[in-house]
Amino acid sequence: MDSDERPQQVTGVVIITLPPSDNPSLGKTITAFTLTNDVFPQSRQTQQREQEQEQNLPTTQVLTSPPPPPSPQNSQLGFLFSRLFFDNPRKLLGFLGISLFALLLYSSAFSNTFVELRNSNNDDDEKPESFIFPLYHKLGADSELKLGRFVDVDKENLLASIDSGAMGTQKINKLVAANAALIDSSGTILPVRGNVYPDGLYFTYMLVGNPRRPYFLDIDTGSDLTWIQCDAPCSSCAKGANPLYKPTRVNMVASKDSMCTEIQKNQKPQNCETCQQCDYEIEYADHSSSLGVLARDKLHLVTANGSITNLDVVFGCAYDQQGILLNTLSKTDGILGLSRAKVSLPSQLASKGIINNVVGHCLATDVGAGGYMFLGDDFVPNWGMSWVPMLGISSIEFYHTQLVKINYGRSSLRLGGQDNSIRRVVFDSGSSYTYFTKQAYAELVASLSEVSDLGFIQDASDPTLPICWQAPFPIRSIMGVKQFFKTLTLQFGSNWWIISKRFHIPPEGYLIISNKGNVCLGILDGSNVHDGSTFILGDISLRGQLVVYDNTKLKIGWTQSDCAKPRRFKNLPFFEG
Repeated sequence: MDSDERPQQVTGVVIITLPPSDNPSLGKTITAFTLTNDVFPQSRQTQQREQEQEQNLPTTQVLTSPPPPPSPQNSQLGFLFSRLFFDNPRKLLGFLGISLFALLLYSSAFSNTFVELRNSNNDDDEKPESFIFPLYHKLGADSELKLGRFVDVDKENLLASIDSGAMGTQKINKLVAANAALIDSSGTILPVRGNVYPDGLYFTYMLVGNPRRPYFLDIDTGSDLTWIQCDAPCSSCAKGANPLYKPTRVNMVASKDSMCTEIQKNQKPQNCETCQQCDYEIEYADHSSSLGVLARDKLHLVTANGSITNLDVVFGCAYDQQGILLNTLSKTDGILGLSRAKVSLPSQLASKGIINNVVGHCLATDVGAGGYMFLGDDFVPNWGMSWVPMLGISSIEFYHTQLVKINYGRSSLRLGGQDNSIRRVVFDSGSSYTYFTKQAYAELVASLSEVSDLGFIQDASDPTLPICWQAPFPIRSIMGVKQFFKTLTLQFGSNWWIISKRFHIPPEGYLIISNKGNVCLGILDGSNVHDGSTFILGDISLRGQLVVYDNTKLKIGWTQSDCAKPRRFKNLPFFEG
């Protein structure tokens, strides 16, 4: 046989079958099973052996040579491994323990990844669409705190009639309507600009009505209903960025409509057989309010693949705004409600099978940038996300989860309450700043007093925020002073660091530079916010993170991002060619 035709080195098992003692003439049979890296057809010798056995012919067969002895190097390595572990049980047990721990750590860190990868491979032509929206900042806005809730309508203060052409005299009820987001038909991915101070909020725009008109809406994961200022007529409206929405009789949602029933489910029962419209009122945590009537109209959305979808959606026609809302509406036209409630825009689109009920936003850290938000799951990364379970309290539609620990640097802050145990954290894109419980806030302020030793002097004359420091040197951005402050770490899921999920808030995630050139603390005392025992993560701390609210799997996730534009991750990096 030529050298270039020499077969591969093989290993195998040889079985020798001796003839029966009462008939030695049958001879012995040698059978070999071989294993190679290639797949061979059944060997000629094996076929011959089978044929001869069928004919009961005595034969002696040699199918292959015995496996070659292991090389001295391999034998030495095997001997060393055997001697190292089997002669020392402690080392063997230690090795097994370390291996098991590494396996558990790996599975904990990547279990969600492979589930996402597995699901991402199940592409379906009938898969729901996804929509993406640009985000913009609004200059000169006051700080906001939304977390809206529906309240009973004061019938005495209702507008007597709605002037909308053929519409007659009708009563009005308060509601937060989730108004469909509006996207420019020229593209699906647009840049976002803005910052927390002095901007105060992030907004996107939507196309509503026929003919379609643009409206700028404050994105708010803490509000249920989307609403737009409208001329019904308007009794208390800000100037806004665009002309008021003008409803007609056909746009009005009847009081018997399921959407009206949904927003009034927690209000006092009302018997009104003749009511032709659905009134609502919303109160926000900052004591502002909005009064209006439900409307239904066309929402024009541009899908991720560029096609335009026209949908009937329900939103609020708001004709009476009070409080700080009048200031924040100077450059916007309303609020985009993105909560888990059935009346929110994501829930309405999901109920129609248009999207999977997933909401995401990415607020840029850079001054002058904005970010983007999306509806649907096409822009959710398949890897690199930290996920925590969403609390499923039916009476609360906020996006919240459980917090087990919080640290400023290496110093632990008490969460507050009698037992100082687990607390809730709400992710609220409608709040400009972050709020801590009274005890956690007090301990944070005490920890921050150490900067006074570095020459930072508290300036009580600065009205920007409750706590501001004058630096011992001129500063132009947070990057110039962040080295004097420490990172805040919120720990979720478990007190065990190795299996917990952590949300890091660097100094630029809780500090701003005021117009006086001072460094101000963007974390506020939340004693009088909500129930006083809840932490609220506002825009200042959500910047630089892609945050996803998955209402189908009831989980909240985040990952660091520059928020320049969404990226589609189909595979892990080391799987890509």
